[in-house]
Amino acid sequence: MHLSRRQLLLGGGALVGSISLGASLTGCGGAAQAAGNDIRFWHLLSGGDGIKMQSMIDRANAAHPEFTVKPTVLAWGPPYYTKLAMASAGGRPPEVAVMHAARVAGYAPGGLLDPWDLSLLAEYGVRPEDFTQRIWEKSQLDGKVFSIALDSHPFILLYNTEVAGKAGVLGGNGQLAEISSPAQFFDVARELQRVTGKHGLSYGFLGDGAQMWRMFYTFYKQHGADMVLEPGKPAQVDRDVAVDCLQFITQMLDDSIATRSGDGGTAIAEFASQGSGMLFTGVWELPTMKAAGVPLDATTIPTLFGTPAAFADSHAFVLPHQARADDAKRRDVYKFVASMLKGSLDWAEAGHIPAYQPVVRSKEYAALLPQSHYAHAADIINYDPQAWFTGSGSDFQKYFAENVQNVFLGRIKPAEGWDAFIARINALLAKPNPV
Repeated sequence: MHLSRRQLLLGGGALVGSISLGASLTGCGGAAQAAGNDIRFWHLLSGGDGIKMQSMIDRANAAHPEFTVKPTVLAWGPPYYTKLAMASAGGRPPEVAVMHAARVAGYAPGGLLDPWDLSLLAEYGVRPEDFTQRIWEKSQLDGKVFSIALDSHPFILLYNTEVAGKAGVLGGNGQLAEISSPAQFFDVARELQRVTGKHGLSYGFLGDGAQMWRMFYTFYKQHGADMVLEPGKPAQVDRDVAVDCLQFITQMLDDSIATRSGDGGTAIAEFASQGSGMLFTGVWELPTMKAAGVPLDATTIPTLFGTPAAFADSHAFVLPHQARADDAKRRDVYKFVASMLKGSLDWAEAGHIPAYQPVVRSKEYAALLPQSHYAHAADIINYDPQAWFTGSGSDFQKYFAENVQNVFLGRIKPAEGWDAFIARINALLAKPNPV
């Protein structure tokens, strides 16, 4: 496969033209052909996730002296996906990389990824039945498997057990009592607010399209609504449901249940200081709250609109396209990935739900709290609607923010913001996938 420089720099959801082709293919610890038994591994995990990932890599290396995995960590978001695409197109990719599962649809059709060999995976103890249905379905495109998920990382609800106990909203098992309607959720949040004296719920969104989208899409899917983004056709959406979701969110942001205009950092700090009883967030914030000493538990976001659902994505292993793949080295990649999956109890400590179900079914995972209390989220997760421009770290969620943030702030009506967002998406659907 050969792509022109113009094609690479036009790649909306996958590529960003601000990075030069030469720099992308010769920098970042992996341009030249890897020597000997080295396996070049690119990922975008930093902070606590990055530390945990490195410890897992070290363990895999120690268990397999026949190869040495050498990781390169690149900046999260567009810079990472740009460099990965350019490296594959230029014939100098790493042997294995991490992508968000929702981004694969923008890469695989252009030949930037190689499919996984299921028989070879099975040799190392990894089979389709080892994954939940939704995760395994997401790994496939056009009948081939292009990604092997390490985890799912859904949008969830953390709650302060001391505050919830004082508010009288815990059930007999000591966990948050079931909440099954918007009105009931508001009632619970107000009871929590009476205890904290500040807010019932912490939720930050300012300048953060991902946060806005995660909550909106969770509630949209709880209505049982679909969103289909088919190239060359207008977006197929349920406008009435979308408007209803946006109205609910603006009602929630009333400066009592939740602040009307907070960002993610403010929400995290507020919950950590016990200024609220609940936090809408991704599972990756769990270690932060544990380190802050918050007495907490966790659950899926309550089913307020009839259908259990949660927004999520997955960190997944992919095989960047190799023009001349080394069979022995590729076999070592399979060994490495199998080792990472089987050792993903460590990854669960960071909050993520392991995709490899033998780990989730283990006694060790059952004893991991509060992670095991939201493990069932893997059965109700919903990835971004499939399109070449969607997925974590893409511009899709930025477009949502550009048109919907003023809805959240109460400056424009929900229908106005939604219609503007869909107009932007329809303009993208009218264009072909640039890669």
